[in-house]
Amino acid sequence: MSAPRVFSGQEVSQHNNRQSCWIIVHGKVYDVTDFLDEHPGGSKIILKYAGKDATKEYEPIHPPDAITTNLPLEKHLGSVDLKTVEKVEVVITSEERARQERVAARPPLSEVLNLHDFEAVARQVMPEKAWAYYSSAADDEITIRENHAAYHRIWFRPRIMRNVTTVDWSTTILGHRSSMPLYITATALGKLGHPDGELNLTRAAAKHGVIQMIPTLASCSFDEIVDAAQPGQVQFFQLYVNKDREITKRIVQHAEKRGIKGLFITVDAPQLGRREKDMRMKFEADDPSEVKKAGSDGVDRSQGAARAISSFIDPGLNWDDLKWFKSITKMPLILKGVQCWEDALEAYDAGLAGVVLSNHGGRQLDFARSGIEILVEVVRELGERRGLKFPNEKFQLFVDGGVRRATDVLKAVALGATAVGVGRPFLYAFSSYGFEGVDKALQILHDEFEMNLRLLGAPTIKDVVPEMVDASNLGIHVVSVPSDRLYESNYESMQPARLRVIKTKL
Repeated sequence: MSAPRVFSGQEVSQHNNRQSCWIIVHGKVYDVTDFLDEHPGGSKIILKYAGKDATKEYEPIHPPDAITTNLPLEKHLGSVDLKTVEKVEVVITSEERARQERVAARPPLSEVLNLHDFEAVARQVMPEKAWAYYSSAADDEITIRENHAAYHRIWFRPRIMRNVTTVDWSTTILGHRSSMPLYITATALGKLGHPDGELNLTRAAAKHGVIQMIPTLASCSFDEIVDAAQPGQVQFFQLYVNKDREITKRIVQHAEKRGIKGLFITVDAPQLGRREKDMRMKFEADDPSEVKKAGSDGVDRSQGAARAISSFIDPGLNWDDLKWFKSITKMPLILKGVQCWEDALEAYDAGLAGVVLSNHGGRQLDFARSGIEILVEVVRELGERRGLKFPNEKFQLFVDGGVRRATDVLKAVALGATAVGVGRPFLYAFSSYGFEGVDKALQILHDEFEMNLRLLGAPTIKDVVPEMVDASNLGIHVVSVPSDRLYESNYESMQPARLRVIKTKL
């Protein structure tokens, strides 16, 4: 077998058009000519880097193995002598220069008081494309607002005269210790927000003793994230099921071999929702001829970053597949994206380890109810129909979506959740401040848990019980728009963290 060929940069640069399109990614040369019209992001973005090194454009948008998985082996041409490759000229636009100035004007971390502040800063300092992907939600974005607003309809019933000199909010999740009743849930494309991507989360999770769920669509490779973990650090894995079951089997068994402690199978995304902020950043051609070509082959390229990375997801996933999953792994199986008690009951009867009550952060079906609301009916119905009491070690309930305060987490725990998944706030934290941002976000939550357990009269997390909350208004759905204009006109809203004013010398 002959050794892989090593090309010079000049050789690669000659293949710079639609008829012969080669690109360089991570020092390897690929012939993507036949893939141009199949690329979910459209051909123009590839042609921009034809004959050049496309690594910087590729990395934040694609999982590391996307090109090797999707291109036939015969299109893997060899490697390139990077010393001979002409550097792609990066033109700094006036918009990017202004963004960099805003980055320099970030408030110091000492002035960040809550998770909302990270979002306020991220909105101002992130690249527009990245902000659109992270913040976008389905259709009119009613559900993403409801996810947060639902927690505001739950009120506490604190107990007094209890010894709360020492409080303990640690817990166990699927049998593994966690310093807080939360985990870092899976979110895609971490490098859109920061060059270290998901590694920021891995490092912060290790420091604070919380569990990280690794996403299928991470910007960092799965092995890179696992290798970055500290000895004994617990990690879960979120799985999008591939249409090719052999690929899924290989992914699952590799995760188990690497020590992953729980497999969270995403079940609410047979098709991705319309995330219009992301769609406006769509990766399709600008000129009319390319737009026509993009639509003529039946490939939808209008869905932005989300569509560009998710075309492999199997819409045929069904309950019968659970037997197959049990046959290929011994990891606990959890369904992520359950949205009614009937499906939670079916998951319990199928012998699964638990469910995540979630609407995908409001990114799938608009007007789907919040996970915290679904939690109440699941606890009630599984209690009445199967005699279960929650929290339950055999069948654990998780919630995600809309969490911004420790009080949100404690409300979910009181209503029967084992733990709560937090996603976007940590994305915003590292997009604004890197690892130090996630570190600070977890410290904020730590401090909030300590204060709120004392004020609730709950020495430990097990003392946070249903009697401590009033959720009687949880099912009242009101779209969150100002209705009392006389009141709103007088109310001065709380201000988020602000950028500093930097005086420049003329």
